[in-house]
Amino acid sequence: MGGAAILFTLGYEGADVAAFIAVLREAGVRLVIDVRAAPYSRKADFTKARLQRHLEAAGIAYRHLGGLGNPKPGREAAAAGDAAGYRRIFFRHLASAAAQADLAEAARLVQAGSACLICLEADPDRCHRGLVARRLAAAHGFSVRHLRRDAQLRLKL
Repeated sequence: MGGAAILFTLGYEGADVAAFIAVLREAGVRLVIDVRAAPYSRKADFTKARLQRHLEAAGIAYRHLGGLGNPKPGREAAAAGDAAGYRRIFFRHLASAAAQADLAEAARLVQAGSACLICLEADPDRCHRGLVARRLAAAHGFSVRHLRRDAQLRLKL
């Protein structure tokens, strides 16, 4: 395998599970790394157990690394529009033992090939998964590609 490993990211906001999986498959993703602190959703198909079943039926493995999730105070700061506070809280969280262990595991999984960090927000710049991806890329030389869907549910890099 030549060159840097590619780390994909994708948010499920605004998607149904079939469209979400179609984007993953089109990109060649073989493993989803769920970086939500609490892997639950108002969209039932995106709760941990159901999402895992849907992904595995599509030939995509699933792994939840909750230590890389945005803690409640960080989510509250983000919801309040306090971007600086959100980042401060999240980066402090990333220094925790649980987050460090999950960062190491995520790096191992990405190096094994074709992994994608997932969370809710469509825009990786408004989501902690973008921060996680940048941290992993800086530490391990990964190339990051944020997957997005256009109106026709086609892959955009």
